[in-house]
Amino acid sequence: MDVYSFLIQLLNSVQYGLLLFLVASGLTLIFGIMGIINLAHGSFYMIGAYMAFSLASLTGSLFVAIVLGTVLSVLLGVVLEWALFSHLYKRDHLEQVLLTYGLILVFEELRSIIVGNDVHGVNVPDILNWSLPLTDTLSYPVYRLFMSAVCVLLAALLYFLIRRTRIGMMIRAGASNREMVQSLGININLVYRLVFALGVALAAFAGMIAAPVSSVYPGMGTQVLIICFVVVVIGGIGSIWGALVAALLIGLADTFGKVLIPEAAGVTVYVLMAAILLWRPEGLFRRV
Repeated sequence: MDVYSFLIQLLNSVQYGLLLFLVASGLTLIFGIMGIINLAHGSFYMIGAYMAFSLASLTGSLFVAIVLGTVLSVLLGVVLEWALFSHLYKRDHLEQVLLTYGLILVFEELRSIIVGNDVHGVNVPDILNWSLPLTDTLSYPVYRLFMSAVCVLLAALLYFLIRRTRIGMMIRAGASNREMVQSLGININLVYRLVFALGVALAAFAGMIAAPVSSVYPGMGTQVLIICFVVVVIGGIGSIWGALVAALLIGLADTFGKVLIPEAAGVTVYVLMAAILLWRPEGLFRRV
């Protein structure tokens, strides 16, 4: 592998890792802070991708579709938390698993009825539909660099929200002791609703920006859900920084595993998870 091929694979692994972080950060917030095992989280990624396809077809612009889709995903998160998830906080994990698995079936059926079962493509915006030349024969798509830059920006904004704002302080306090926060007069139910809506929006946004690269197809949420749980376990339940580091490690292991040892590429991520958990069973970082 020459240096330019290595650079391309490195950029691919970072882009994939940052995209995983967007999805997994929402999952680790919901799982680590609210105590909800949300098996339907991958469906929000799928919903985002299908919203990008549908709204981009209607408006003619992926950027407009992303803005509209983000607003709709926040509203979806608020409604779902109010109607369903708010009743699960004091229930055992089995009931959470049953409800969220049921949501997967509902979302898949609605997707089939509304959009169909075909594979769809989303066009890259013209302004980003070009490549940076690396050699006479190798180049790298600018849209992938755009995806990575957006993910880094959102990671920074998420850190600022959690660590430097009053809402973030409430979120961290609610994760530590829900009853104490309620006794101080803070509406913890509203805080949890905002956290859940944020988690849904992050997953849907990841699906929207990934749609031009990965296409839009049935069952795409299930695939990303499994790997995101691996990210959460490696990074540490409830840790945003842990999710970022774990997602980047998985991106590197998955991408270079497929290049260097393609016959064992399917297990490289899980070997990495096993090695880290043997060293640190609680994950790389503590919760937020």
